[in-house]
Amino acid sequence: MSKAKLGTFDDLTELASSPMRPVLARLRSIILETDPEACEVVRLGDRAATYGLGPRKMIDGYAYVMPHRAWVNLGFFRGATLDDRQRLLEGTGKKMRHVKIRSVRDAERDGIRELIESAIAERRAAQHR
Repeated sequence: MSKAKLGTFDDLTELASSPMRPVLARLRSIILETDPEACEVVRLGDRAATYGLGPRKMIDGYAYVMPHRAWVNLGFFRGATLDDRQRLLEGTGKKMRHVKIRSVRDAERDGIRELIESAIAERRAAQHR
């Protein structure tokens, strides 16, 4: 596991701006509703919580939440390969993509859960290769 300082989701919430705290909490709940068995690891050095099939960020992880001042990134470690029918994903990295979530309403819009479900399915399939 990364040597970045670990913490709790409450610790991460404290690092977020006040307007983004409900957004961060809603994204977490959506991820955990979608995958109740998700392994959550909060890396305070990364200012993010990662979600995966196990604790290893880049091997087991499928998504992360990272608060910024005016939005929360809902990121996907292999986002470039996900089916993004709503065209929500941003970024130009070889693998990673993210969605900027600016409100609780944004977190609940069409396509968000589908991206999470697709990311989970991709990691599960990768484990069986």
